[in-house]
Amino acid sequence: MEHMSFGNTTPILRMFDERKAKEFYIGCLGFVLDWEHRFEEGLPLYMQVSKDGCVLHLSEHHGDGCPGAALRIETNELEAFHRQLSEKTYPYARPGIETTPWGSRDLSVCDPFGNRLTFTDAISTQK
Repeated sequence: MEHMSFGNTTPILRMFDERKAKEFYIGCLGFVLDWEHRFEEGLPLYMQVSKDGCVLHLSEHHGDGCPGAALRIETNELEAFHRQLSEKTYPYARPGIETTPWGSRDLSVCDPFGNRLTFTDAISTQK
């Protein structure tokens, strides 16, 4: 059999408001805006944000994702990230850390479009 290799996954999350998306992902969560694209002025925005190795695409295009997606994002800095979020003045979310029944510690927060991001200290893969 031929050996196949797969790369990183980049989820596409639906958004409806550029200002709210940037306020949440950049202002609150501390992601960086890598790039943004519109086919022309007035058309839907497609952009990439990242934080270390976590890369997300956010899209205003109809059909690019559905509001209400759920992501799990691994981090070995859950406590530090929680402290950073607690120091922010973002008025729509004050997430806490919860211990799951299976032993991981999770911090869940919803973006303004109903997508749930769960930052977790669980390690899903061993290399």
